[in-house]
Amino acid sequence: MNVLFVGEIVGKPGITCAKNLKDLREKHHVDFVIANAEGATGGFGLGKAHAIQLHKLGIDVLTGGEKIYFKLDMVDFLGKNNWILRPANYPMGNPGRGVRIYPVGDKNLVVINLLGTSSFNRVHLNNPFGLVQSTVEKMRSEVKDPVFLVQFHASTSAEKQTMGYMLDGKVSAVIGTHTKVMSADARILPGGTAYITDNGRCGSQMSIGGFANDVELRKLLTSIPERSRENWNQLELQAVLVQIGEDGKATGIEPIRVPVEDSGVPEGEA
Repeated sequence: MNVLFVGEIVGKPGITCAKNLKDLREKHHVDFVIANAEGATGGFGLGKAHAIQLHKLGIDVLTGGEKIYFKLDMVDFLGKNNWILRPANYPMGNPGRGVRIYPVGDKNLVVINLLGTSSFNRVHLNNPFGLVQSTVEKMRSEVKDPVFLVQFHASTSAEKQTMGYMLDGKVSAVIGTHTKVMSADARILPGGTAYITDNGRCGSQMSIGGFANDVELRKLLTSIPERSRENWNQLELQAVLVQIGEDGKATGIEPIRVPVEDSGVPEGEA
């Protein structure tokens, strides 16, 4: 089984990159696509219209993090579909779910989305480490032929590495998101779990986190709030392709970077 984990989609430039997914799925014989869409709507949250558009482009599951509730129409929409995952360690009564089961061939993919606890001051969450262990144990006893895929949206590399080694041999993959910079540590851990600290982003690579450099520089230099602006310079789709064997162990993890040419760049936004 081949599972493609797409890096964080940043604004309209990131959505433009996602239009290449059909060819990518065919080229690498991809069975399932998971993408972090935390910043698909203007870089801050995910709106309903953009979620539907990305799903139609070939993304089977969209995940969010600390900004999943930023767009009001998403708060209601989360409870009406099974292909958008909020972090599982939000309060139980919150709209949406953080764990879903997706049949693929003769296997059942159990996708678990989690949010780290470091540096996210806006939210107060349950401990993701204890939660994911109990979730895996519960699902293993209830689901036939489960393949566990964990996406961990966390701020620090230490938190993500801890999650990777804790779950090594218990899940097929632990994929980190949030920093929007692809890390150079894609590997198979000793127990057979595919791991990377961050699988990058879809959007402008000649930018600060996918945003216009001048705006982000001013904000840091002056501490005066200013709305971030999308950047269209040097677009690229980033992802990792994870190969999983019949026994649920990962057999490979391959970073993918696809340059994207776009002729529809809005005037003055390059």
